[in-house]
Amino acid sequence: FTTTPGVSAKQLPPRRIIPDTDIIENFLKGSGPGGQKINKTSSAVQLKHIPTGIVVKCQDTRSRTQNRKIARQLLGERIDELELGDQSRTAIKARAKSKKKASADKKKRRKYKALEEAKEGSEAEENSGEE
Repeated sequence: FTTTPGVSAKQLPPRRIIPDTDIIENFLKGSGPGGQKINKTSSAVQLKHIPTGIVVKCQDTRSRTQNRKIARQLLGERIDELELGDQSRTAIKARAKSKKKASADKKKRRKYKALEEAKEGSEAEENSGEE
C-alpha cells in the first residue's frame, strides 16, 4: 500500500485557470438518459472561450455546480492543448499512460516467453529420457 502519486516523479504543469471575463457561460436543458429531471432543468453547462472560440458543453451530472466545475476543467485542457501541443497536461498524461501500458505488455511477453521456454525444456528432457 502506497500513498505516493501514480504519475512519475516529474510534476505535471499546473491546471490552467481561465478568467471569467474570457468566458461566456450558458445553462441549457439537458438531454439523454436521466429522465424527466434532466430534460426539465437547465443543469447542462455550455462555456465559450471568447479569445479562441472554443465551445465546451458538459452534462456529466445532475448538479449545475458540478457541471460548471467540470466544464471549466475541460475548457482549460482544450486551451492548453491548443497553445502547448505536446507539452500540455493532457498530452503528458497520455504519454505516461501509454508508456505504462507498453511496459506492462513487455512484461507479459517476457513472462509467457519464459513459460514457453520452460515447457519446451521439460518436454525435451522427457523425450531424451525415453530414448
